[in-house]
Order: sequence, then structure tokens, then C-alpha cells
Amino acid sequence: MESTTRRNLMKGAAAAAVINSPMSRVLGANDRVNIAVVGAGGRGTNHLQEYVKIAGARVAAVVDVNQAAQEKAVALVEKATGEKPKTYYDMRDAYADKSIDAVSIATPNHWHVLSALWAVQAGKDVYVEKPVSHNVWEAYQLVKAARQYNKMVQVGQQSRSIPHKIQAIKMLHEGVIGKVYLAKGLCYKRRKSIGHTPDEEPPAGVKWDTFLGPAPLKPFSQNKFKYNWHWFWDTGNGDIGNQGVHEMDVALWGLGKKAFPRSAVSTGGKFLYTDDQETPNTQHAAFDFGDGTRLEFEVRGLLTLGEGGVILKGNNGGNAVGDIFYGADGVMAVDHTGFQVFKGEERKLELDVKAERGPSETGLHMENFLAAVKSRRFQDLHCDVETGALSASFCHLANISYRLGRKLAIDDQAKRFINDAEANEMLTRKYRSPYVVPERV
Repeated sequence: MESTTRRNLMKGAAAAAVINSPMSRVLGANDRVNIAVVGAGGRGTNHLQEYVKIAGARVAAVVDVNQAAQEKAVALVEKATGEKPKTYYDMRDAYADKSIDAVSIATPNHWHVLSALWAVQAGKDVYVEKPVSHNVWEAYQLVKAARQYNKMVQVGQQSRSIPHKIQAIKMLHEGVIGKVYLAKGLCYKRRKSIGHTPDEEPPAGVKWDTFLGPAPLKPFSQNKFKYNWHWFWDTGNGDIGNQGVHEMDVALWGLGKKAFPRSAVSTGGKFLYTDDQETPNTQHAAFDFGDGTRLEFEVRGLLTLGEGGVILKGNNGGNAVGDIFYGADGVMAVDHTGFQVFKGEERKLELDVKAERGPSETGLHMENFLAAVKSRRFQDLHCDVETGALSASFCHLANISYRLGRKLAIDDQAKRFINDAEANEMLTRKYRSPYVVPERV
């Protein structure tokens, strides 16, 4: 087991990661960043809850297509701060408000890039939820825009701001388990059947056309609306692009990869359920880099156990969500509760680091974003848009392989598939006018 000295060093390093973060030097400053929160549903509510606690932030506006969500958001902010934010149905109206400094986006996936792109073009900095994009092409359009307009764009992959994960990856890169040859991301998150819901008229106060935005115009149904939009290809990316993108990001981070793989292959299916869901509830993906390293990823939404003798901690509700790294000298397992290192032929547990209690993961990540808004250095962001684009793209590459049913060869420089026109068409989408991500940003 870990020695007391090592444990104290680890705790000290984790604390230092927070104390020395840029935001710790600006909290309490007189000037606050005025933020418009776009999308006030489940994750958007969490955005509001975090920003009202940060001294460097002020929720100045709320944007949502649902009047009921707007009203709930306003009540939350007013109760916490005594101030009543403005409300908008159309995000472009909020972006036109010159008093707004930054935008925090918690819309469905298919809106992420367009809402962020419009914000950047309007002169706003952006915090945008994961995955940064609904497809590969638009992710890199947002990267271009962020650089062109010199705007901070932080992606909500908050593992990059979590002290124990920062320390785990640092130790991995320093060789704690020797040369790493394989990373495996696990998204074993229990998902029940969503059943069937009929097409019907949208509820009063819901602007359905705006909700669909870039997606094809289709009839409203409850399953295509609150949260379950994740399981439809028009609006979501399945669980590999929902919960899974966090673990995909940690896997790439641990491997030190900043480029596309040479190939991607993904198989699986939607098993047991007969319902409205389109995306798989069981999926395996493998990525080869051609350099002796490999990344594998697995989604299991049905009943399951852990992985390879290593049960990740915190598996409440039947979930095993995290990453396992395999090296020449041992294995490291990382999840939200901490990380463990197993060494040698005996797989002896040599290090068991627990996550420290402290500020929320999302709060830490937002503080880092606000610090970069003030420093004007995108290099200060823990998860800059380019990092988010890579992690999202691996999820998209897997989904394209899954949907086509074949292994795909990839050209990293071109960000395209090799000799596969059908697959290349799926790198983007047909946008519904006027909700179009432009060729020139």
C-alpha cells in the first residue's frame, strides 16, 4: 500500500494544482465577467448553479427555447444573487447585447458549434459543453474561428481541471507503469429503455423549430426532447459522445496523443430493447496509431460488471466509468474517486490515491475558463477547443465506422478517410437553413 509520505506528497500536489490555478489569483476582483447561459435544462441548470457561486462571474442572461426552463433559471439566479437575468429565446439576440462578455453553452450536441461560432463572431468568449461538436468537420471550423477572432473557447471536459486526474496523468507520463502501450476508456453506464413516445404538437412555450436548428425538421415527440435527444443521430452521438467523451479525452491525454489515428473500427448494436433509440447501447471501438500504441473504448448501457479484474471505484448505480492504462511495468486505473497503480507480475497495489473533497469539478473548470478570459491566453485553458475537437472527433470516427460497418483508414493531415467517399460524407452533415455552419468563418 501507499506510504504515508507518498500519500501526503500526493495530497500536497493536488492542493497545489488548485491553489496555483490562474483563477485563484483573480477571484474577488471587482470586475466580473457577464455571462449568458444558453440552454437552461439539466446541464444548463448546473451551469447556473456553479456560476452564481463564483465571485468572478455574473449570470446576466438566460437563453432557452422553453419558456418554463427560462422561468426556472431566472428564479434560481434571483434567489442566489438577488439579480434577475435577462431572458431570450434566440441566442443571437443575447449575443447582440454588448454588455455580455462570455457565453456558456449547454444546448444539445447538434447546436454546440453553431451557437459557439455565432458567439465568437459576436465578440464573446465561450464555455461550451462536451462533445464540442456534432461532427468532425464543424469541430475544426470552431477551432479556426477561435483563433481568427482571438477568443477563449473552453470545452466542458472537466477532467482536465480535476487535481487527482492531473496528478495521475503526470505520473503516467513520468513512467510510473513504464511505457504505456494501451489505454482503455470505459463507459459502463446503466441506461434503461426509453420506450416509445408518439409524435404530437410541441408543448406550449416550446419553440420546436429553434430546438431542431441545424437538424432536419421532424415532428415533436417527448423522446426527441428532454435528455433523450442524446440517442438520436440528428441531435446526439450516443453514449460514446455523451458520457464517453470524458473518458475518451482522458485516454488520449494519458497516451499523449494530439493527432488522429491511422485507423478506426467500431462494432456493437442496440440489444434487448425495442424502443425509439437509434444509437447503440453496446459499442466497442479500437484506434491504431501505427506506433505500437492503441486506444480502445467500450460502451455498455446494459447490466455489466467492471473490467479485467480492475473494478473502478464509485460504481454506484451499476456504473463503471473511467480509464485503464496498461504499461510495461503495471496498470493504472483512473476514475472520479481517485486512481490506483498496480505493479509487477503480482499486480501489487502500490498506490491508491483518493480524490480530495473541494470545489466541484465543473466549478474548477469554469474558474479556469474565467481566468483565461482575463489573461487573454488560450494556452491558459485546461481544455481549449482544439483539445475538445480531438476528443470529440475520436467519438465521431467510431460512430461513422459503426454506422457503415467497416474499418476506416484515416489521413490525419487532411482530417479525412482514405479512399472512402461514403465515410467522408459523414464527417459533416446537411445543415438546415438558416442554421448553417459556414465554410468560411
